[in-house]
Amino acid sequence: MMKMRFFHLVLLLFPLVLVNAQEILAPNQFDYLIPEPERRSLAPENPEAPPRQFRELSLGMALDELKSALTGDGLFVFRGERDVSFLPVREETLVETTGLSYIRRAYFQLTDGAVYIMSFSLDPRLMDHYSVFTSFVRKYGEPVLLSPGEAVWESDETRVSIERPLTVKYIDKTVFNRLVEESRAGDSRELLRREEFLADF
Repeated sequence: MMKMRFFHLVLLLFPLVLVNAQEILAPNQFDYLIPEPERRSLAPENPEAPPRQFRELSLGMALDELKSALTGDGLFVFRGERDVSFLPVREETLVETTGLSYIRRAYFQLTDGAVYIMSFSLDPRLMDHYSVFTSFVRKYGEPVLLSPGEAVWESDETRVSIERPLTVKYIDKTVFNRLVEESRAGDSRELLRREEFLADF
């Protein structure tokens, strides 16, 4: 019985040991795949700014423009209003559609009638992380943030990331940061109301 319990304990701990061993051997999955000297050799001397557009889809475009662009692009299976939903809690619009070929799904978040987040989930059977990452490095230089979970390129206005397992995300930083600040202000007001309520006792 004691041996059996020990065996079960070993089985439970083995994945943790394996994860820790991997972290020691390869603390950064990107470095493991693409060593820093190779990344530097790929990066151009004058890299382009991170993109705000993918094909005819771009940050800042209006909902009608987005619908038209998705309808006219053979890479997406856009079904019109069925792929559009309203998020009442955040007063935002979400467009979610399937893709063909390299793209599995695409997501677009809009606030004040304009796209501020675009996210493309790629099909790992047809596209690999290495190819996407090296393509970005060749155009936009080395990322400003590199971790096992994501690689990030940024400008004052735009944040573009490659996230694991294989998603490319575009964010309008100006709009996103404004929404974060508004959310924080709302939380502060709610906390104040709560404190005022408790003070009444």
